[in-house]
Formats: sequence, structure tokens, C-alpha cells
Amino acid sequence: MSGASSVIDLSLGQLGLALLLVGVVVLVSLRQGLGLERDLLVGSVRTIVQLYLVGLILAAVFSAARWYLVVLVVAVMTAVATQAAVSRLAKPIPGGHQIAALALTVSTAVTLAYVIGVVVRVRPWYEPQYVIPIAGMILGNAMTSAALAGDRLQGDLRSRAPEVETMLALGFSGREAVQPLVRAALRAAMIPTVNGMMTVGVVQLPGMMTGQILAGSSPLVAIGYQIMVMFMLAAGTAMASLLFVRLAAGRYLTAAHQLRRYLL
Repeated sequence: MSGASSVIDLSLGQLGLALLLVGVVVLVSLRQGLGLERDLLVGSVRTIVQLYLVGLILAAVFSAARWYLVVLVVAVMTAVATQAAVSRLAKPIPGGHQIAALALTVSTAVTLAYVIGVVVRVRPWYEPQYVIPIAGMILGNAMTSAALAGDRLQGDLRSRAPEVETMLALGFSGREAVQPLVRAALRAAMIPTVNGMMTVGVVQLPGMMTGQILAGSSPLVAIGYQIMVMFMLAAGTAMASLLFVRLAAGRYLTAAHQLRRYLL
């Protein structure tokens, strides 16, 4: 390390030593009969290969600094996040990919545009050093919240279908009948983010803050960015889960305000 603001470069040997930590998990799996050894091996290999490939791609994008390359990278990230969000649902939703794509695209685009253009004020706006990492954080959290909201909605619709149908029979609209379920799904999706805001800095130092401190930034500078990130993620996850669960709930209702039980 050449100076106080330098980052210690990890050699392949040091990364090999880090890999031994996975060996601890493998040992626990073997001793407890969890059967996770193969998944851990595959996951470790994928972690190494995927991150190195992403690193090479990002290095090229950062060097080129072209807006269309940045947009392409974010679009690919959104497509992967869409697939991941839908694949986590217990049962497919008709048009689920389109719903997820719309929810993730809108929530990420709105939040990213505000953070880049109003808060950080990046110039040029497509500076990959800022846009790609920030978009990745928004997408990752939005993907998880949308999947949580969708899973909770599906589960509640299956278990409370008679309640929904009773409300529909009493003259309530489809939107009114499923509103309690939508509210519960949104709450379930937002709880991890709210809990994170309650304990950030006390129970854990988040990734972005830790990375900046390791890179030599002042803790106060890192804290400023982390505060922005927490607020940004709260907005992104709220928008993504709201859009996803609202659109998904509509798929279970007919134009005549009847519940499509065969989809449950």
C-alpha cells in the first residue's frame, strides 16, 4: 500500500485464502447433513467467474465512457433482475415478466435520474463510475422487494380467496376487495428496508460505506453517501413493490370484478 488513500490489492493467493472461508461452510454442511456442498462449490465458482467477467466489462465501459454503453449495461442488469424477480414467485403470474420489467424499469429510472441529476449532480450524466453502481444498488433492492411483495400477494390470495369473493359479492370493486392484501404485501416488502434504516451504522456498516472507507475516503464523506443510498433504496423499493403488486393484483381479477381462482 503506497499511501493512506490507497487500497490494498489482493493477490490470487490472498483470494485463495479467502476461499478457505467457504470451506468452513462446507464443513458445517457436511457435519449437519445439509446437503449444500455441491451448491456451495458451484456458487463459489460462479462468484469468481461472474465477478471477473463483470470486472472486465466494467473496466472497458469505464474506459470508453460512452452513454450508450452505460445504458446498455443498465438495460442488461434490468433484464436479469426482471428474470430473477419472476423466478422467485411460487407460481407464475400471467404477464409476470412484463409487470416486473415495468416495475423495475420505472422505479430504477425515476430514482436514478433524481439521484444523479438532483442529488449528486454528476457531469456528464452518464458517468459510468456513478450510474452503474447506483443503478445496481437500486435494481438489486427493487428486485427483492418486488419478489417479496408478489410472493406475499399470491400466498394471501390463496388463503383468503373466500374473503375476497365475499367482498366482491357484496358489491365491492376488485380493487377494494384486494386492497387489504395489497397493503399486507407492500408492508412485507418494505419491512427489510425499514429495518435496515433502523439499524444502519449500529448493527452493520453497509457495503458502500465500507468500500469507501477501505478505499481511503473520510468516514464523514462515506456516511454522506450512505445516507443518500439508504433514502434512495427506500424510494426505489417502495415504487417497485407498489407497481408490481398493483399490476399483479389486477391479473387475478376479471373485468367483471371476479376472482380468477384458477390462477391461484
